[in-house]
Amino acid sequence: MRRPHPRARAFASVPLLLLLIAGALWSWSLPRIGFRDIGEFGLLDRFPLAFYASLLVLTAGFLHTLRRAGTAPLWPLAYCVALLTALKAPPALLYDSVRYAWASKHDEVITRLLAEGTVHPHTPLSGGMAAYDQWPGFFSLNAALIRAFGTTGAAPYINWAPIAFGLLMLPVLVLIYRTFTDDWRLVWTAVWIFQLANWVGQDYLAPQAFAYLLFLSVFAVVVRHFVRPGSARTLRSRDRLDPAATAVPPPTGRWQRALCVAILAPLIAAVNASHQLTPVMLCMTLMALCLTRRYRNLGLLAVTGLIMLIWDLTMGRVLFLDTLSTLRDSAGDLMKNSRAGYAGAPTGPGPELVGNANIAMVLVLGALAGTAVLLRRRLARSALPLLLAAAAPVPLFAVNDYGGEMLFRVYLFGLPGTAFFAAAALVPTAAGTNRARRHARRATAVALPLALVALLAGFLPSYYGKEGMQYVSPTETAFVRRSYDRAPEGALIMATTGSFPGAYYRYDRYERWFFTEQEVSGNLRMLEDPAGYLDAGVPEGRPAYVLLTPAQDRATFSEGYLPAGGFARMSAALKRSPRFRVVEENRNGLFLEHVPAPGVSASP
Repeated sequence: MRRPHPRARAFASVPLLLLLIAGALWSWSLPRIGFRDIGEFGLLDRFPLAFYASLLVLTAGFLHTLRRAGTAPLWPLAYCVALLTALKAPPALLYDSVRYAWASKHDEVITRLLAEGTVHPHTPLSGGMAAYDQWPGFFSLNAALIRAFGTTGAAPYINWAPIAFGLLMLPVLVLIYRTFTDDWRLVWTAVWIFQLANWVGQDYLAPQAFAYLLFLSVFAVVVRHFVRPGSARTLRSRDRLDPAATAVPPPTGRWQRALCVAILAPLIAAVNASHQLTPVMLCMTLMALCLTRRYRNLGLLAVTGLIMLIWDLTMGRVLFLDTLSTLRDSAGDLMKNSRAGYAGAPTGPGPELVGNANIAMVLVLGALAGTAVLLRRRLARSALPLLLAAAAPVPLFAVNDYGGEMLFRVYLFGLPGTAFFAAAALVPTAAGTNRARRHARRATAVALPLALVALLAGFLPSYYGKEGMQYVSPTETAFVRRSYDRAPEGALIMATTGSFPGAYYRYDRYERWFFTEQEVSGNLRMLEDPAGYLDAGVPEGRPAYVLLTPAQDRATFSEGYLPAGGFARMSAALKRSPRFRVVEENRNGLFLEHVPAPGVSASP
């Protein structure tokens, strides 16, 4: 029996050793993360140095595995899984409450669905909550899983959603990238970059994360099984291809494509049943693919558009018609639609760092991807579907701002293609003369580590820089729920913003008014007389309460809704006013009851 070469044994031992070192550093640092005392920079200054060291060791180990990615692909896979775990598992392992206010909101939707067993798509609910009954697919799936496994609700697994979605996306991304390249180094580098660049925070327990996974799955099937006969002859000739490119997948006949449409239809329907924007992104991507003769499948596009239209005009009719009525004001307003957030600019050193890191990440990825498109034109030609998919969402800037999130959604849906071309700029082809290969290896030896470390440095503030808004202690959440329980059903609950856990507790029982979620100029006028402003907004005869918490204080300042000290001045003014009575006040928050004007009684 032939023994392995000593160099091969040494290569196999290095990735294992580095993985063990990274795991030991990460495990040692985990209980030392100061998440209970989060400051202005989120968790960035609460992570021990060992945590950062573990990520650098992981990066070094991954770079080592790329040398033999074609013959030992399991090592890059292991490192990609380790990176995903290292970056996103700390909250799941450490936090004693739900991370992220919107995850708490979705937990309330699942809880209501479990209790009532059905949805009410045409029942008006305050705060836009009726939309969750109009697109209930994701929540229905969670309710079914909870019943099947006998858990008490979504809370036990809610913080693990980013890990679960990340693991499910890994094979889909590999399948997509393998469609366009035979170079495993390029495949795994693109996956690694995708994970580092996926900082937009849409991978929590949300319909967007679920629909995005289905979107990628549909895209993977399309690029592999919807190639039209006779449409890519030149791209099947090796001398016309980039050395790293793979030949175009075999063509499929009309009946084969029709069968694939029938297989994809349930996935497309699930996308439409779960999320409002993702079906639009899917249609835009399929339209972009139709620009090439290779993927001009009008039947699939028609089926996708028809499913979307049927859902929008039936279950989602109320919100769909309301959105159409607002398009007149938002269409064509590129500056507003491409603005991140709704209020003013981020405020404070942490949020400002997050904003700068976001911009830097976009610029670095764009520069790398643009470089690959210019310098590796043959690869760009064979991988044109990925390039078109990356550009497809951009025109949506001209349509709507999607509540201040269109910028992030366009970035998210363009990321798979952008990550691929960014990787192509950093992983040059192994073909060419010996001198050219030497130059390429030298350039890669410098550029690739620098780029991966730079993207890692951008991910951490982008994902954890505003963690003070994401983590709330269980006692504060309990205070919020206790305050709601004190209010009679049908009462108006006033809070500065909905960005705090528990904001939508029993959302079908109360009316809500998040009174700072408006233009900053309106909030400045509100601060001149907070009590008078809120008193004027309470409908006559309606019992009303004000709920203020430390999480709201951090959110309104960080997001630019209120100036520094504005939350404290507002709270003090409300406590002094005869129109509001303190029900409970402690370090977890302030709960006040509105006192009607003399002669006006609040109906229970």
